[in-house]
Order: sequence, then C-alpha cells, then structure tokens
Amino acid sequence: MTPWSKMRARFASVLLAAAAVQALSSAPAEAVTGRLNIEVAGQKRTAVFVEPERLKRSPRTVVIVLHGASNGSGRRIQTNLGLDEFLRASGAVAVYPDAMDGGWNLTGGVGPDDPAFMRALAARLVADGVADKRKIFLMGVSTGGMLALRIGCQSPDYLAGVGALIAGLPAGLVAGCKPPPLAFFLINGTANPLAPYQGGLANLAGFKQEVASAEATLAPFAAANECSAQRVTREFPDRDPTDGSRVVMERLVGCKHLVELVRVEGGGHTLPGRPARSDRGQSVGAQNRDVNVSRLITEFLRQSQR
Repeated sequence: MTPWSKMRARFASVLLAAAAVQALSSAPAEAVTGRLNIEVAGQKRTAVFVEPERLKRSPRTVVIVLHGASNGSGRRIQTNLGLDEFLRASGAVAVYPDAMDGGWNLTGGVGPDDPAFMRALAARLVADGVADKRKIFLMGVSTGGMLALRIGCQSPDYLAGVGALIAGLPAGLVAGCKPPPLAFFLINGTANPLAPYQGGLANLAGFKQEVASAEATLAPFAAANECSAQRVTREFPDRDPTDGSRVVMERLVGCKHLVELVRVEGGGHTLPGRPARSDRGQSVGAQNRDVNVSRLITEFLRQSQR
C-alpha cells in the first residue's frame, strides 16, 4: 500500500468513527417505565412513571397527566394520549396517576383527597431527585382535566402550569377560583356533547353537573397572569377537510406566564390526532385530524419554560 493509500484508509476510518458517534448522540433516549406507590391519608395510591433512561440522574421537567373516567387508569391514558414519544427528546418525565375506583373527586366532597395525592406525588418526585421543583406541570383529560382545573384554582403553589383537555371548570368552583400566576393551557371542541364548550350540563361518567364555558374557565387564570384583552390567533392548516373541524389557537398577550386557548371548531369530546374513544357508548362528536394534541402539549411545555 502506498503512503497515499494508507492516508486515505486512515481518513476513511476517522470518518466512520465520527459517523458512529453522530449516530449514538442522535439516537433517541430509551424510556424507563415503572410504577410509583405512595400512601396518602392512609390510602395506597399508584401512578405509572416514564422517564428517559439517560437523563434519570438530573432533576427536570415533570408533567403529571390525569386520566378521564372512561379511560379509568394511568396506563390507559398513557397509551391513548401517546405523549411519551413527544417528551422523549426533551428529557421530560411523564407521570400518570390512577384514580380510586376509576374516578376523581372533582368538587371536594366525600371521597379521596386527590389534591393531596398530587401534592404528595410531586413532593416525592422532588425528594427523589427526579423533578425540578420549578418545572412541575399538571394536565388532565375530560374529568381528569376538571380535577387539574380544581387544583389549579385552589392549591397550585407547587405547580408551574396547569392544562385541561376536553374539559371545563365545574361551575360550582368558578366563584372560588383564585389561582396564582402560572402557565395555562385549555383545549376543547365547540361541539363537545359531553363537556360543552359554551358551558352547561356535562354528561360524563362520574360527573353530570354544570360546567363553565371555555372563556369562563380561562378567565381566572388570565386575570391572575394580568393578561391584556389582546390575543394572537393562529389557524392550523385544514389537513383533513373531511373531519368536519378546524383548529384555532389563541395566545393571550401581556401575560406573566404563557396562557393558551385551543378551540377545535366543530370538534367533539375527542383529542385531536388521537383515536376517538366513546364515553361508555355515548356519541363523542367529530374527531379532528389536523393536529396532534401531544405535539401541542409538548410545545406548550417548551415555550412556557422560556
């Protein structure tokens, strides 16, 4: 082999090594899934826990996601929502708690102390070195969203933000809703037959009472953040004209923290971009396929931490 051939061979080997390093560094972090057990007020409570394996030694963003009554468990909403794959690149941790007997205590009457469960869960994650105490978010779907809103109104000092999906604030909690400034995300369909966008009687498993409208749900969180009356509107492309719905995002202006309302015009009690699931046989309305709700959540988490 000539000196020039040897040099070319050596250069090729360097390129191959560099390519291997590049492939390793760009490979997605593998996730570790487990189960958390914690005792609250003498009751054993559980949650599914998902974290990127490579980052598990550093405190980071945590999003706690509450299932709806028809989704009955943390494991089921984890599968139905498909959020983990979107969070993986950021290294954020997802936690999916389980309600007692499949349903949350939405209004604070007789039943499990679910706000205490969320607080204890967050404290456990901080104590274990998993959660950055400044970056804990609580979100919920359907009745889980109602509980997230209740906690956001009443006891959110450990939270950086709250979100509710296809849900509204229980009407009986509106007058007492006094949140501190924190990031806020709300998404609902204008033709939601089970949790009406314009407010009215909800028809959900475990909750058949009045809910506030989307605007009335948003109002106390906008006021706490001292938002102006101005909004920036973004209309998403109508990628599927056959689904009978369009997605519009309104971002409030001048807020201390990010505040967003996502309006699915013509949408039902369904999560955009995810398979529609009936609420115990009831009609849930139109299913939007223009956006993916998990992508919207991930972007909200990213931008709210700027």
